[in-house]
Amino acid sequence: MQSMKFLIVAGFADSLIGFRKPLILALLDKGLSVHVAAPELTTNNKVISELHSLGVATHDISMQRTGMNPLSDLFALFSIFKLMRRIKPDFFLGYTIKPVIYGNLAALLARVPNRFALITGLGFAFIGEEGGASSKIRALVQGLYRFALKNTNTVFFQNPDDEKLFRELGILSSKANSCVVNGSGVDVSQFEVAPLDLNKPIRFLLIARLLGDKGVREYVSAAAEIKKSFPDTVFDLVGWIDENPDSITQTELDAWVSAGTVNFLGRLSDVRPAISDCDIYVLPSYREGTPRTVLEAMAMGRAVITTDAPGCRETVVDGDNGYLVPIKDSVSLAAAMLRFIENPVLIKEMGQRSRVIAEEKYDVHKVNEQMLMGMRLNK
Repeated sequence: MQSMKFLIVAGFADSLIGFRKPLILALLDKGLSVHVAAPELTTNNKVISELHSLGVATHDISMQRTGMNPLSDLFALFSIFKLMRRIKPDFFLGYTIKPVIYGNLAALLARVPNRFALITGLGFAFIGEEGGASSKIRALVQGLYRFALKNTNTVFFQNPDDEKLFRELGILSSKANSCVVNGSGVDVSQFEVAPLDLNKPIRFLLIARLLGDKGVREYVSAAAEIKKSFPDTVFDLVGWIDENPDSITQTELDAWVSAGTVNFLGRLSDVRPAISDCDIYVLPSYREGTPRTVLEAMAMGRAVITTDAPGCRETVVDGDNGYLVPIKDSVSLAAAMLRFIENPVLIKEMGQRSRVIAEEKYDVHKVNEQMLMGMRLNK
């Protein structure tokens, strides 16, 4: 008897291994035949090699990860539909905005019986300021979501705030089935506790795409303020400039590095050495699904400073494993940093609590069990 087919569509090929590998393995363990698709997937030799070694079938689709070009988006819908007609999946899961919208529309047209969406964050279209082009984009994106999710079996969210917002905006009807899971989870066996060396200058770290709504400017502003009194304090920054209306410019980044405010490490394929080198992890984001980098830092035994914002606030118990600060508030961020500098014993104590929370709440195997249960595949 031929095994049932499960198709996962991603907007970014690297995320299939970086974020979804444990879920793919869980699906394979259930005896499903797993297919994955993403733009330019077959030219990504590293990802292709690892997926093929797992026995996963790989496919290219035509999709621009960013931008709202109607013609290219229509072509993306057709590309996914054509793939579905060819492989005839029994299950479909899309994550990130375009795979969720166009993937679920294609799955409905292709009569895929089991259709799921994973909302990993709301992005620029929901975070942008009111008025102007961003309000038009917001209205368009919300309308597309509403249309695409109308006939989806289950919509998975990574925090309760996003689920609540989708209900309030009418993107999800009162009858639609949804489920909140604890982010993408983290493999606590791969992100082991790293020892702390508190005899050296204190080191902070931010890992993110270099976007305004990740709080990168607030991080740099707080770093500049702290350095006035504690010039030896180190502020590492890992990431890259993204194709996004909200991106940090190269000129800004160069100025920060030239001033000695941040130590820019670029884009890293393995963030564990950077987390191991730091003492406190910082993410001043305006909104997240659930921030994966925070979970990785927690698993490695690091105290966390993040914002009291959707997705972020779930990861930190204020005063227990770190501190929550208001969004867009570099003064409060600097004050939280100062607490660790003035009382270094907190770094170790809160880091230990982070590891416990990561194990109890965010272990990837527990998260995947939630996903499988929501898809009725854990029988």
